Amino acid sequence: MMKDKLLQKFAELFGDSEGVKVYFAPGRVNMIGEHTDYNGGHVFPCALTIGTYGAARKRNDNELHLYSMNFERMGVINSTIDEFKQMDNWTDYPRGVMWAFEGRGMKMTSGMDLVLYGNIPNGSGLSSSASLEVLTGFILRDLYGFDVTNTDLALIGQYSENNFNGMNCGIMDQFASAMGKKDNAIFLNTADLSFEYAPLVLEGAKIVVTNSKVKHKLV
Repeated sequence: MMKDKLLQKFAELFGDSEGVKVYFAPGRVNMIGEHTDYNGGHVFPCALTIGTYGAARKRNDNELHLYSMNFERMGVINSTIDEFKQMDNWTDYPRGVMWAFEGRGMKMTSGMDLVLYGNIPNGSGLSSSASLEVLTGFILRDLYGFDVTNTDLALIGQYSENNFNGMNCGIMDQFASAMGKKDNAIFLNTADLSFEYAPLVLEGAKIVVTNSKVKHKLV
């Protein structure tokens, strides 16, 4: 199981897995409405069963120790919660969310150890970055007791990607990850975030998402 792999890697890196919590946030695919989300239009995304997993535990100091099983050669990347600067690597996504939380008056009281694994192919258009941002929001809310809704987490993730990572994305990706519901798509008005769930159980048919292996990089 993915949980066991994460906990095993966590213990290997940080001594033990006592008190560690495991989290998940899904990727997404959009059924219809491409390029309308950043123009205030309607979109029809649904969450996927693939996404980003995280195992996290608070520290007793201000240090952040971040590790991704997708970028093992980079090892554990260390920084602090005292100042969030761009490091031009994958940690800019979770640290950007921490920066955005702090900007809203929700400052982390201590650092954390975090092990991540994503099974969304990078650059495949299934929102691995939004999944990581929403996952980070889930973790911060749970570990530090921040009072935020799932919609708030989507908005914070979008804000961090826009302003910390420099990608002017719309709200669809983060919203679909934070608000996704099993066997449903989301009919979302990105202008005002009004939405309704649309049952998507197809008898005798399947939605097939294929990986063309053609990468895109928007930042």
